[in-house]
Amino acid sequence: MPVLLITPLGLLRDLLLKGHHLITGVSELNRKPPELETEVLEPISLNENGTAMAKSSSFEGEYALSQPKTDNHVNSTPSHHSHAQSAHSSDTLSPETVQPVLPPDSPPQHDPAVRDAIFQPQTQHPDFEVTLDHEAENPKKWPAWYRLWSIFVVSSSCWVVVLYSTTYTSTIPGLMEEFDIESKTVATIGLTTYLLGLALGSLVVAPLSELYGRRPVYLVCTIIFVLLVLPCAMATSLEEILICRFFGALFGSALLSNSTGTVVDVADEHHRALYVSLWSIAPLNGPVAGPLIGGFVYEYLGWRWDNWLVMILGGAALLLLLTVKETYGPTILRQKAARMRKETGDSRWWCRHDQQMSKMRCLGKNLSRPLVLSFTEPILWFFNIWIALTYGILYLCFVAYPIIFTERRGWGPGLSGLSFLGIGIGNMVAVASEPLCRRLINAHPKDPENGRPRLEATASIMAIGAILTPIGQLVFSWTSLPTSIHWAIPMSFGILFGAGNTLSFIYSQNYLGGAYGIYSASAFAGNAVMRSLLGGTLPLAGPTMYTNLTPQWAGTLLGLLEVCMIPVPIAFYKYGKKLRARSRVIGQLRADSAKEQQGKQETPEHKTKAAAAAGMGASGVVERDVERF
Repeated sequence: MPVLLITPLGLLRDLLLKGHHLITGVSELNRKPPELETEVLEPISLNENGTAMAKSSSFEGEYALSQPKTDNHVNSTPSHHSHAQSAHSSDTLSPETVQPVLPPDSPPQHDPAVRDAIFQPQTQHPDFEVTLDHEAENPKKWPAWYRLWSIFVVSSSCWVVVLYSTTYTSTIPGLMEEFDIESKTVATIGLTTYLLGLALGSLVVAPLSELYGRRPVYLVCTIIFVLLVLPCAMATSLEEILICRFFGALFGSALLSNSTGTVVDVADEHHRALYVSLWSIAPLNGPVAGPLIGGFVYEYLGWRWDNWLVMILGGAALLLLLTVKETYGPTILRQKAARMRKETGDSRWWCRHDQQMSKMRCLGKNLSRPLVLSFTEPILWFFNIWIALTYGILYLCFVAYPIIFTERRGWGPGLSGLSFLGIGIGNMVAVASEPLCRRLINAHPKDPENGRPRLEATASIMAIGAILTPIGQLVFSWTSLPTSIHWAIPMSFGILFGAGNTLSFIYSQNYLGGAYGIYSASAFAGNAVMRSLLGGTLPLAGPTMYTNLTPQWAGTLLGLLEVCMIPVPIAFYKYGKKLRARSRVIGQLRADSAKEQQGKQETPEHKTKAAAAAGMGASGVVERDVERF
């Protein structure tokens, strides 16, 4: 497979790199003189095990812009609100995220698109820089109950968006009858358009939080999402439903993409893994709850009420979101600086995030960088194929299960929804096993340079998930029929299938986050696009495949495809370090990390500023040149 992919992907890589430079204006020939150029600073955050957590959207988390050089320095004394701030905080960089520098005999390869980071000192008067110096301002220092409440609210909102993706599958018989649709494949397109909307929205809509903050994006996108459910509930044709579902998902994707950023915003270092696990419960079980709830609603109230129910739930989510304050550090700082300028009448108050990249450049970068990485990084080639296939087969189950339990076993729509309980239980088991998985990871040999397990230890859990998934799929296929086999047997193997899917997804994201550091959000975005595309298109083949091949052989084919993917996590477990060493992006991150370590002067002044910056929490930054990609 690698040999077959190298030639076409190499050509695509060259084309995408050239096109990306044209879109974002990062060509060396078009660079501004250094004295006129504005630097963009990017951070990462780390979870409890030291792996990187991306900031929700496909644009790389919290960016900051250093100000152009100016002679407008002042010597007046500021009020007690000001504090000097360092560009580094306690959770922006660690050896687990950016691996130690390569030995001299294997220097990192520098791609023309990967230029050395350029560091510019802050030129505004440091005494007038605002920071998050009060507990009420810093989301990481809010009361524990309010942080947990915020996580519950954004997680519940995600659940509504994901729930709506699969409630549709329960209503397909009603839609076919209402609109005289003869082909079940045509009726299934509603699931496809929704997932395509989620894929596109993760690139186009979700990054708006980097410009306007998380709270405005949550509220506006939720309002639009809820309003677009209304035409679906009152639709007079399938075309109306398809169009409205696509645009509803486009805006609903902002909730999915930004909620993880909210979790990282409010979670301190010691509780981050716990908070992320709690957040993941609702989004991971949303697809399973869709047919379960939607089946009973359709059976007793009709297909339109599946839409009315989602509209009611979306309205409730909107009311809950009104109780969540802004958590995005740069937005909080910009608001504080503006408030200080207004209250004091002194225009010298500033923060690192006052200036912003132009909206068109931000949009161009978010559209291009995930695709560039997806087609130029061999690590992402195989991760994207593996996770996309796993995700596609999962969504194919939402078409296959009704065929097995409704058409073959004679269950009603509501009872057929209960057949997904096995997958849901498997999801919960995988989430609950996080302490055990962490113990298995920590049992691996430690890296002598940082005293923690190497990133490849995470791949051991990925391999377990990759093995459980086809076992559950294959045994389910051959015990689902004939009807003489008790229904509890195939459903119980759905537990293995669900647990394998969840372990594969969660720990593959952890691996990519740890490998790509500040570019992990783009790696995630590219992966999300690929899996949504396959998750949206593969179910279209479900009705024909399960009719022509029978459920047993159709399920066997899918299970064998999953078996073919088992070598992917195993290969990364054994050879992941070598593959990362060959990555130009990761090599550049290592080189930049080495430069930072060599150039950092631990003076008393530096320590004072670092202590002030530590209060920033998620708003700390790592100075990088974002124009590298």
